[in-house]
Amino acid sequence: QVQLVQSGGGLVQSGGSLRLSCVASGSTFSEKAMGWFRQAPGKEREFVAGLSWSGAITNYADVVKGRSTISRDNAKNTVYLDVHDLKPEDTAVYSCAASRRGRNFVSRLTADYDSWGQGTQVTVSS
Repeated sequence: QVQLVQSGGGLVQSGGSLRLSCVASGSTFSEKAMGWFRQAPGKEREFVAGLSWSGAITNYADVVKGRSTISRDNAKNTVYLDVHDLKPEDTAVYSCAASRRGRNFVSRLTADYDSWGQGTQVTVSS
């Protein structure tokens, strides 16, 4: 497993943008697919975006498709999530996660991830 430490988030106005970062410790980061999830109050955790070890394969939830980008810098052991045109319904705790599946397998299931960041609150004001 890897340890994941997140940064970014906070209070953003509707229509604004943000970047979330997730730094991993451990030498296996570059071999892992990574994902971002979010959980809004009273709702289950949901998949936001994921990418393969090289970044060549990406997958986005419909709710953010077209206005978000997931990327990674393996030299920096970091994965990013950029979200634009934020909406109040994007308000949630966002968490990065490292996959326990194959490095090219970008899963939408929380059960396929075995290392999680601490979570960061994103609040979008209307």
